[in-house]
Amino acid sequence: MEVKVTHLDQVKFAVHSRSHTIVCDQPSENGGTDTGMTPPELLLASLGSCAAFYAVQYLKTRNLDHHGVEVSVTADKLKQPSRIGNFKIRVTCPTPLTEEQTEGIMRSVHHCLVHNTLLNPPEIKIELAVGEQTLQRG
Repeated sequence: MEVKVTHLDQVKFAVHSRSHTIVCDQPSENGGTDTGMTPPELLLASLGSCAAFYAVQYLKTRNLDHHGVEVSVTADKLKQPSRIGNFKIRVTCPTPLTEEQTEGIMRSVHHCLVHNTLLNPPEIKIELAVGEQTLQRG
């Protein structure tokens, strides 16, 4: 997997993946034009859409109505260090579920790739390319 981010203007960026492009921007109070989600909002969007995918797949494989599934994700801005925490995922299912199905869809959402990544933080290496020289930092 790879995404490439290119600077467009002021604090606005284009995020490219495969044949798709989304805009990332800041609200006007942060110097932006509010034409796209902020990076933290994109993180919540990634988690929410992943959870929704797993919930819908669970319902589809059991021939249950999956149209109208909605997921909302909330989180708090935390400090020291600056980060996002206290995530809450709310899955709204359009069809009544038995207790067994409720447990099953919960297990399914817990298997979301983004959810598991956040629970098991990956190693992140940062490279800086200046001219032809590349610097790496852990």
